[in-house]
Amino acid sequence: MDPIDYTVIKIDGDYAVLLQDGTENTILVARALLPEAIEEGVRLRLDFEDYSYSIL
Repeated sequence: MDPIDYTVIKIDGDYAVLLQDGTENTILVARALLPEAIEEGVRLRLDFEDYSYSIL
């Protein structure tokens, strides 16, 4: 499966709301699964091979 790119649109406590690039789909992700340096507006890539998020 190909990687999916997201933009962090909101950080709310222990969770972040991510918007899938090119769509209106949003997901809620625990911040523990995301890189520590995230903030609103940061773009992330989800790699399904090891189910990890990285900053673009």
